[in-house]
Amino acid sequence: MEEDILDSISAWDAGKAPEDTQKEEKMKKPKTLPKWPLPVIVWLAGAVPELVLHFYSAKGGTTLWNCGVYFPALMALAPVLLLYGIAWLVGKKGVSYGIFVGYSFLSAALCGSQIVYYRIFGSFYSINLLSVAGDAFQFTDAIFAGIFDTLPLLILCLLPPICVAVFGWKLFDTKERKWQWGLIPLALALAVHIGAVAALPLFDGTGSMSAYDLYHNIDDKYLSVNKLGFATNLRLEITSAITGQQRDGDLVIIAPPTDPAPTDAPTGDATEPTQPPRYNILDIDFDKLIADSTDKKLNQIHQYFQSQTATKQNEYTGIFEGCNLVLITAEAFSDKIIDPVRTPTLYKMMTEGMYFSNFYAPYWYGSTCDGEYAFLTGTLPINGSLAFQKTIGNSMPLVMSQQLIKEGYGAYAYHGHKYDYYKRNQYLKNLGFDYKGGRGGGLDVKVQWPASDVDVVDKSTGFYADKAPFVTYYMSISGHMNYDFSGNRVCYNNRHLVENEPYSEAIRAYLACQMEFDRSLKLLMERLEEAGTLQNTVFVIVADHYPYGLTAEQYSELFGHKIDETFEIHENGCIIYKPGMTPMVVDELCYSIDVLPTLCNLFGLEFDSRLYVGRDIFSEKEPLVILDDRSWITEQGRYNSTTKKGIANDGTPLSADYIKRINTEVANRFTVSSRVVEYDYWSILFE
Repeated sequence: MEEDILDSISAWDAGKAPEDTQKEEKMKKPKTLPKWPLPVIVWLAGAVPELVLHFYSAKGGTTLWNCGVYFPALMALAPVLLLYGIAWLVGKKGVSYGIFVGYSFLSAALCGSQIVYYRIFGSFYSINLLSVAGDAFQFTDAIFAGIFDTLPLLILCLLPPICVAVFGWKLFDTKERKWQWGLIPLALALAVHIGAVAALPLFDGTGSMSAYDLYHNIDDKYLSVNKLGFATNLRLEITSAITGQQRDGDLVIIAPPTDPAPTDAPTGDATEPTQPPRYNILDIDFDKLIADSTDKKLNQIHQYFQSQTATKQNEYTGIFEGCNLVLITAEAFSDKIIDPVRTPTLYKMMTEGMYFSNFYAPYWYGSTCDGEYAFLTGTLPINGSLAFQKTIGNSMPLVMSQQLIKEGYGAYAYHGHKYDYYKRNQYLKNLGFDYKGGRGGGLDVKVQWPASDVDVVDKSTGFYADKAPFVTYYMSISGHMNYDFSGNRVCYNNRHLVENEPYSEAIRAYLACQMEFDRSLKLLMERLEEAGTLQNTVFVIVADHYPYGLTAEQYSELFGHKIDETFEIHENGCIIYKPGMTPMVVDELCYSIDVLPTLCNLFGLEFDSRLYVGRDIFSEKEPLVILDDRSWITEQGRYNSTTKKGIANDGTPLSADYIKRINTEVANRFTVSSRVVEYDYWSILFE
């Protein structure tokens, strides 16, 4: 007490009030600053999860040691320097400790969630998937299984943040320093970020699908995370969402090749009259559209479609004209399960219809939603987005439903799961379908997981079977994961049918759910037969994606050998069947995006083949199969975008010029697919 009084007297003697002295004492109190080991541990908390994610998701050993190992680790320095500068300026131990711990656990949690998501779906999520995040909790079994399967990796990601939390509090000192020095780490953070981005060409060059190209020009989710890192990709996503500017690059307009008229000349008597080839093309004045617009990106779309060569009509043109049409997106379907005993209906349709044996059903970013989109629109999905959701409200005149509605058809669509999942109720309505789905969507199916396709057919055929002509769409559900006999009701109900199959439990469960799909097709044909419409109905079956609920090792059991996870895993089959048709096996290279323009030709519709990213499979146009990571397959060979290696069919390297040409076309097709949706292009073209 006496000391306080003496201090006060001393302060008054010095001409200062006691409260002024207290303020000075506080101002002189040294700041609490982190010691150098703490920022190092925090850097590891950002870099280690990135490296774990990279090594876990890399497709094959040759993709491990690319710039995705070095660049994310370098970029992780920038936020640590930023946080260190903030800690210096704040100077409060509790606040600084909380910031470091929060950042460390957030980095681990975000990368860890990507690891689990990749384990379940074989792809990475983006902020665009937040719109359906709540629906994901319907798959809690898959989520817990994914966490369990990747638990060692998740623990590894958590080790640095745990170290920050446990030891971080002790790693502070109280040395008096000038606050201005705190600006130095802030400046260094900016310098590291700018320097790392500027150094991208040194890591991976500047060519197509390089890290530089991914950062500045194109948005490919897998390649961006693999080469740039999750944190950088997330920042680019957020920037695009805020600014509305997409990394879609520029369209490179290439003049079309001259039509090889001499090869079309008749081989008989030159005096015989010949019919000139007829093309699937509409009268569109692209020159006027270009002249009337000052929008560079829009004019590039016009120029791109104008530069495409239309396909000719052929011997298959119009063979299904006037027929009813049933389109089926088969959930996680694989033609490897087709068997005369297990799946007799599929076997009948495959052997008595058109079976496309060299067919691919790529797994796209948006899983089933994007698989539907590729099949129904003949357009590449938008990487990083649920493409169908972006078309809601857009004009969609090129799809089969809209074209057949103009011909007097009724259009119907059905799905056994929650009717508005993925906003399916909105985008299918936008395609012209009278849509009904489960759980309050007008289709009275039994609520179970997954729903039964047999039940869906049973409850839906009464709406349309006798109302020819019709175009009907089914999004099947019985084939959905998880493939086990406990959490999957369809697998459980059919377990007795597969108990003697010579496969692992997962494959037997997968067969059990696909047998349910087969029985639904049998019932569908019986109902149409009863209604008198079966003989004039065409069925089209396309998988949305491979069964990603199976591991590559499990899926290999159906192939009989270890599968290649870049190309072979997407191999599938497409079936087009009409009762009484002439059977045929089509070995032409093709994929799901080719189905729509092929159907337009088979049904004899008036359409412009230049406007589809896919092609009529029976046309002379060069086949090109594009996968989600921009790898591709042609008649000449295949190209792996992550390894940047192109191998010809004879095992020799593809030429650099050929790879460059196809890469340019791949980039063009992704870009034009994105811009068609962005500009609601069909409303401009057909207004």
